[in-house]
Amino acid sequence: MFHNARFKLTAWYLTIIMSVSLLFSAFIYKGADAELSRIERRQQIRVERFRAQFFGLPDFPEMFAPVSVDEIRERLLVALGIINGGILVLAGGAGFFLAGRTLRPIEEMVQEQNRFIADASHELRTPLTSIKTQTEVSLRDKKLTLTQAKSLLVSNLEEVDNLQSISDRLLELAQIEKPNYFVFAPLDFKSVVREAVAKIKPLAKQKQIAISYPHKSQMMDGDRIRLTEMLVIFLDNAVKYSQKKKSINLSSKITGQSLIVKVTDQGIGIDRQDLPHIFERFYRSDKARTNQYVSGYGLGLSIAKKIIDVHHGTIQVTTKKNQGSAFTITLPLKQPRNIL
Repeated sequence: MFHNARFKLTAWYLTIIMSVSLLFSAFIYKGADAELSRIERRQQIRVERFRAQFFGLPDFPEMFAPVSVDEIRERLLVALGIINGGILVLAGGAGFFLAGRTLRPIEEMVQEQNRFIADASHELRTPLTSIKTQTEVSLRDKKLTLTQAKSLLVSNLEEVDNLQSISDRLLELAQIEKPNYFVFAPLDFKSVVREAVAKIKPLAKQKQIAISYPHKSQMMDGDRIRLTEMLVIFLDNAVKYSQKKKSINLSSKITGQSLIVKVTDQGIGIDRQDLPHIFERFYRSDKARTNQYVSGYGLGLSIAKKIIDVHHGTIQVTTKKNQGSAFTITLPLKQPRNIL
């Protein structure tokens, strides 16, 4: 599809460029032809005057020899033809290159969309298949008891909750891409930290995991709701991938014009081969699936990364196997005034 579109766009580039070039060449030729006609008329007048003064002279002096205007016109046409041919070749190559550059972001966006649809379909198919299979098996069982039916409904309800969780995450990813979704304003990052920790504490309490965090005020520009969600995602991952009775440290400091936030856990760590992919949608390492069950669908870190990007921040990840991971987020204290 994009291959044909590239050729069509190149053809349009060539049409526009060659139209301008040919019109310009026609203008040049018309002006040159008018000048040559004027020279030809002046030449004829000079010849006629010479004849009138030197009537009967068999040959004209060389200085009065007529100039071949038609030959000049032919040379001009050839020169213009060569120039336009060169423009055609150069414009064709440049147009093909520029068409590729123009279509590349669109192609990447379509490929990303196709991957997103495929991944979303795969993740949605799992709970749907589970619901369908369990329901069909139960309907075939003629001795199905009320207790078994209730158990089936409970299981199906869990799968429905999973479907709702996926749908909510997908909807959030779609909303994040929209303009004006983020509301930037001056805020105290301390309130963001407190709210995020309060949301994650019940999960940490189940695994007897202690969370340490700063209590000092740190003013910055940002979207309080989205920054809180970002911290919740990192803290949630830290708790999920940590063993019981471990600890998590959330620290923040101001360095220059940036706020440095660091979330450090004592979890299972991240394999080196997984590091380049952890912020991709629906990506979950095999290690997380084989060593322990961890709920989620690989959308959290992708959302967190997008929140950081919109805040013009960066993130770095360091990890050691079976020792834990550290996510370091750098956020500017001041956002561009046009987004506040």
